[in-house]
Amino acid sequence: MGTTTATMDRNNADGGLGRRKKGGFRTMPLILASEVCDRFATAGFSANLITYLTQQLHLPMVEASNTLTNFGGTSAFTPILGAFAADSFAGRFWTIIAGSVVYQFGMIGVVVSALLPSLRPPPCKPPATPCQRASGWQLALLYLSLLLTSLGSGGIRPCVVAFGADQFEQDSSGAAEAAAKAEAERKRRYFNLYFFTMGFAVLLALTVVVYIQENVGWGWGFGIPAIGMFISIVVFLAGYPLYVLLRPGGSPFTRLAQVVAAAFKKRNAAVPEDPGLLYQDKELDALISTNGRLLHTNQLTFFDRAAIVTPGDITPSGQPDLWRLSTVHRVEELKSILRLLPIWSAGIMLATAGSHNYTFTIMQARTMDRHLGPGHFQLPPATLTIFSTAAMLVTLAFYDRVFVPLARRVTGLPSGITYFQRMGIGLAISVLSVASAALVETKRRDAAARHGLLDSPAAVVPISVFWLVPQFAVHGIGDAFSSVAHMEFLYDQAPESMRSSAVALFWLAGSIGSYMGTVLVTAVQSATRGAWLQDNINKGRLDYYYWLVTCIMVLNFGYFLVCFYFYTMKPLEVAGDDNGGDHDKECELSSSSLRKNGGGGTGGGMV
Repeated sequence: MGTTTATMDRNNADGGLGRRKKGGFRTMPLILASEVCDRFATAGFSANLITYLTQQLHLPMVEASNTLTNFGGTSAFTPILGAFAADSFAGRFWTIIAGSVVYQFGMIGVVVSALLPSLRPPPCKPPATPCQRASGWQLALLYLSLLLTSLGSGGIRPCVVAFGADQFEQDSSGAAEAAAKAEAERKRRYFNLYFFTMGFAVLLALTVVVYIQENVGWGWGFGIPAIGMFISIVVFLAGYPLYVLLRPGGSPFTRLAQVVAAAFKKRNAAVPEDPGLLYQDKELDALISTNGRLLHTNQLTFFDRAAIVTPGDITPSGQPDLWRLSTVHRVEELKSILRLLPIWSAGIMLATAGSHNYTFTIMQARTMDRHLGPGHFQLPPATLTIFSTAAMLVTLAFYDRVFVPLARRVTGLPSGITYFQRMGIGLAISVLSVASAALVETKRRDAAARHGLLDSPAAVVPISVFWLVPQFAVHGIGDAFSSVAHMEFLYDQAPESMRSSAVALFWLAGSIGSYMGTVLVTAVQSATRGAWLQDNINKGRLDYYYWLVTCIMVLNFGYFLVCFYFYTMKPLEVAGDDNGGDHDKECELSSSSLRKNGGGGTGGGMV
């Protein structure tokens, strides 16, 4: 079946047969180079903020931790706004540019705050010189700058991944099945490559930028990431002539609201037994179904009422009143989103469990022996996260080059294993990460007690900081499995017109997880009356907090398995020949049939 192209021309405007196609892997150096600069800026900017807040602005540890967790949560929530703009009217390219510029202004504000002494409280050396907390207006300027960076990230995060995948949209030439498989393989490689380059940029920031912040100054420490963001904007703009630019198909949230409204208005109508009697309009759906229309499913049948034709649904001009009548494709868009939400929500606890890696763990590291060898060089506490990033990079390379080829021989799947299985493995490994954090904190606190340092929070506990490396490494391994699979699942199973929104859901899971981290810390603080989480972590019981998170992660893993068992893949029409042979076939693939028949990897739900 022929499809209507919803892109702004992929080719040069000469219209000739020899025109050069746009997109493909040749755009990757520009997109990924831009993302490296962006991630370098973001990671270098945020990795050591806990130290800046506690040592430069003199905020208490719990308040600083909650501030950063809320900041991270806000940064992960704003992608919903960016996705709405990209999918509705702006397109992904210009949404990325706008977000990058806003982020740049936010970073400049933080640089100014770090450079001007009047914007920070005076230095102190307790007990001789008591520390003065930052004033309200000093904090207000910092928070305003952080808010700008959060808004800017909302334009970048949901669009970059989807924009890169857009460059591999299926070509209309060639056999449909072969083209779909080739597209799926290219996208699988792209998702792994994206997370690898992102991790490389973070690794670079955690080594270079954090060292500069700790040993040179905060002005340069924040200024270098700001320069990196500027380079990111310039590099991304340079690739404009080469990019495939998909035209936005209108607000997806409006379409979802129209389906809900139409179904509610017809809540008393009887759903026909024959799905073929429900309303279809290929021309109306052409812009939002270029890869094929979604087919009817027998789940969430209440919303099928939106596609029942009743008197008054069709206007005198012959067009449907979309607040009274929706096509099957639009109804299935809503169903697809609702079906993926349970599995999506399983990723929330990953962010909650990982939130302490940038707060409490850094405070632990500051109390431990950080010397490298016999010299005077000390490892900056925030640099410890490089072990998580390095483990993720090694795991991604191993997964793509070794694990997938071996698994492919056993399962017969091009992707080796499905993204459901990959996400499940990541969730299980993440449980071990938090458990190891609890064990190491018990050892660190016992060492402090043995040497009589429980009442000396500034003293160095005679235990190597490298005891913290295993928990970071295991977390990175789990992240290489779960995060990539989570992103790939959302991109693949969301309707094609909502892919920016689907990627935004990935970051929204991180947002909710960060806020849940704040809620959990606050609840533990209240329930234990401050006994577990104290500014003096030697007297606190941070290990108990880690064990609590471990138990929650075990329950979350069980929840994911239940959701996976009942999940149904989205059904997509089969493209027939271009001579009018529409061989639309409805095919609902449950997760169990997926394991038997193949799937997983991008495009795994297509038939």
